[in-house]
Amino acid sequence: MKAILDCNSFYCSCERLFRPDLWNKPVVVLSNNDGCIISRTDEAKRLGIGMGTPYFQSKAIIEQKGIAVFSSNYPLYGDISLRVMDTLRDELGVQQVEVYSVDEAFLDLHHIPQEALSSTAMQLKEKVERWTGINVSVGVAPTKVLSKVANRLSKKDKIGTRGVVVLDTDEKIQTALEQTAVKDLWGIGRQYAEKLQSLGIGNGWQLRNLPLEWVRKNLGGVVGSRFLRELQGEPCLPMKKPLEVKQLIATTRMFGKPVYELSALKEAVATYASRAAEKLRRQGHVSRAMQVFVQ
Repeated sequence: MKAILDCNSFYCSCERLFRPDLWNKPVVVLSNNDGCIISRTDEAKRLGIGMGTPYFQSKAIIEQKGIAVFSSNYPLYGDISLRVMDTLRDELGVQQVEVYSVDEAFLDLHHIPQEALSSTAMQLKEKVERWTGINVSVGVAPTKVLSKVANRLSKKDKIGTRGVVVLDTDEKIQTALEQTAVKDLWGIGRQYAEKLQSLGIGNGWQLRNLPLEWVRKNLGGVVGSRFLRELQGEPCLPMKKPLEVKQLIATTRMFGKPVYELSALKEAVATYASRAAEKLRRQGHVSRAMQVFVQ
């Protein structure tokens, strides 16, 4: 069995760690240069704040509703992400955790008995939340694609599912896929979703029952057939091993406003160089060369 653990509204949750007065209140985080909204809490979503919306378009409702706004702080988010992933590795072991993104990780649970999957997933969720303060959701299923489906359902109904959904029977998988539109399936892009919907294929269960040859011909060849087999419960996407030796570390940021003072530029370059060195020490590596650029 595979699982995916996903941090809820990750950037907003990181900001809330230092502002406990904002728990259960609407919060958004902005992109570089405060251009667009890149993270929203559930409370902000319910007020109609859209993901990726330019800040100026939502500014009026943000001010009217008293929504807390933060500029992005990527060094903070990186540190919190590392704590979350280290907590998972501490519990499961390094080889059983595949870091998929800054706020998501696939977990290999093949050693967990079926009857213990729900309790194990809940224990993982509670440990991460207790050790890091970040709320998470967990989806468990026979494959990575199905675990993504389970995770999506756990986030749609956080109260009813308590943040954990386990698809461990054919009946549960069918129900979950019937509740999932093809456009919401991990691996189906907008163009493929529109094509499928135009053919009357609206949900994951309908897609799952298509002939393999049709999917191979119309949905990306080998990639499409692999995706279909994952939907059918056959693992085709293995866990990726951690990268042993990284070839490059880059720490780059955009300034939020024009910089005219050399002292400010020096401070920024020193800060980013220190950040890169910190990453290097964590990996136990040394560097053969360093490049500094400003543009």
